[in-house]
Amino acid sequence: MYAAYLASTVLAAALTGSAAIANVIGHAYPKSQADKVRVDHKWILPFGLLLGAGAAGLLAGLAVPALGLLAASGLVLYFLGALVAHLRVHDHNLGPWFLYLATCTAALVTTVAYH
Repeated sequence: MYAAYLASTVLAAALTGSAAIANVIGHAYPKSQADKVRVDHKWILPFGLLLGAGAAGLLAGLAVPALGLLAASGLVLYFLGALVAHLRVHDHNLGPWFLYLATCTAALVTTVAYH
């Protein structure tokens, strides 16, 4: 069980961390997604910081399980909110979204199961 917990946590942290970096540095992909879902670009940096905090929390959860549980829960809620934003504008290209939600959900489930 530990291997699944470790793998899902590290994978979720890596994916959300890379998304955080893309948002913080102002990469074109987060900007195009913001335009697609009609979100003002001023929200890209705060969303990136939230993703970065979630990724750091997942990794910190390896030492302090409560932090990992909170971070994984927060990231699942974040990506459910992203789903609402995409569906609101009838954007059904949800492949990347599903990847992020699935890895964060796996991290949440394995954290609960392991601890």
